[in-house]
Amino acid sequence: MIEEVERIVISLPATAEYVDIVRLNLYGVASKMGFSYEEIEDMKVAVSEACNNSVLYAYQREIGKMEITFEVLTDALSITVRDEGESFEPWGQAGHVTLHEKELSEAPIGGLGFYLMQALMDDVSVETQAGIGTKVMMVRRLQKSEEKV
Repeated sequence: MIEEVERIVISLPATAEYVDIVRLNLYGVASKMGFSYEEIEDMKVAVSEACNNSVLYAYQREIGKMEITFEVLTDALSITVRDEGESFEPWGQAGHVTLHEKELSEAPIGGLGFYLMQALMDDVSVETQAGIGTKVMMVRRLQKSEEKV
């Protein structure tokens, strides 16, 4: 059986002024799904970090765009932040970025946002491709309350 997905896509200028719009949309979607206030606040920090990477690194001095996709799954919320700017390679290599198996002190400057995303979300992956941009994919699973059983 294929899971039905509700998809909300927002395309915004990659400037700091628009990150709040992403956070407000996240709040609306996540609260509708039943996430707790604390879980939503964690997700807002993670999505802000992903958006800030697009704002700070993707387009140098030009104003580009960032596209945020919220996918409402049966038991999780998937958030993807995509830009078409310069690839952000915090460890000097393209591809997937992770801080798993590393100490916080091993994270380079600029890599702490990824550490935060991984600490606050259940799954985080980053894909970068020269000339195409960067895509940050994050998932937070909905914790079912055992009281409702």
